[in-house]
Amino acid sequence: MASSYNAKDEDHHPGSVGSGGPGAVKSKKPDNTAFKQQRLPAWQPILTAGTVLPAFFMIGLIFIPIGIGLLVTSNNIKEFEVQYQSSFKALHFLHNVFMYYGLSNFYQNHRRYVKSRDDSQLNGDKSSLLNPSKECEPYRTSDKKPIAPCGAIANSLFNDTLELFYNHPNGSRITIHLVKTGIAWWTDKHVKFRNPAGNNNNLSIVFQDTSKPVNWHKPVYELDPSDPENNGFINEDFIVWMRTAALPTFRKLYRVIQKKKDNMTPTLPPGNYSLEVTYNYPVRSFDGRKRMILSTISWMGGKNPFLGIAYITVGSVCFFLGVVLLIIHHKYGNRNNNADIPN
Repeated sequence: MASSYNAKDEDHHPGSVGSGGPGAVKSKKPDNTAFKQQRLPAWQPILTAGTVLPAFFMIGLIFIPIGIGLLVTSNNIKEFEVQYQSSFKALHFLHNVFMYYGLSNFYQNHRRYVKSRDDSQLNGDKSSLLNPSKECEPYRTSDKKPIAPCGAIANSLFNDTLELFYNHPNGSRITIHLVKTGIAWWTDKHVKFRNPAGNNNNLSIVFQDTSKPVNWHKPVYELDPSDPENNGFINEDFIVWMRTAALPTFRKLYRVIQKKKDNMTPTLPPGNYSLEVTYNYPVRSFDGRKRMILSTISWMGGKNPFLGIAYITVGSVCFFLGVVLLIIHHKYGNRNNNADIPN
């Protein structure tokens, strides 16, 4: 049985709640507005064959060509990978060639490892330089001095040295010029990482009250003493390493081999090459492996077929579902419509 309710009757009843009399309690009834009474206009899509089928076919027809384009672009990128070895044969590279070092079984995504840094210190804050964050423990102090840069990420900096040589058929050995700047993100180089205020031409004075990381062979102000714009916290090898990887098998940019001014001359001609490695970085403790990669890039970055395969897969699935639903609708749709017509 339904009963009617009149707010006016309640509001004018003597001594009732919200009547304004002595000891009255404020009413908890929501205001009579469209928002509080949930009377706002709403829109709900009605899924019919006329709307669902074109959507599936449209997604398929758009995603499949995009995926094919991405996959072809990725496959056109030339990439050459070698485990550390003395000699190898390289492909024909015409454009800029990017040299990477790769590590496997190294979990840079571990929570404690990722947090083990002091961004204020890396940004040149003087107080953080001498009093690093406790997140850097146990790599916060050494020899009763603050470590700069502190933390596990900096302490595990990759420090192998790679040199590449071209073995000319006439027997000569040509050194391949490797560019060590321009390998870090611009925002990292110019915003996130800065040396402490002071004499940048003599960073040994700026860092004189600090200690080097435990596993480093030299202090931070000797990473590249020949170039003040690539030394200390703004050293690009250091900056690249500090951007942690998401997966245990990863690569990081090491050097750039710039193409010749003469566009007809290949950056790396096909032939025999030698890779000389100064081994400083141990990997046995975590059962890892090291490798060197030479690669070109395209407008979409380095070689990565995943995105193209993903687009093709999603597009194909949508197109297939569209065909299946079209068959079902053609076979059973008319029957359901006839059943809805009264005799």
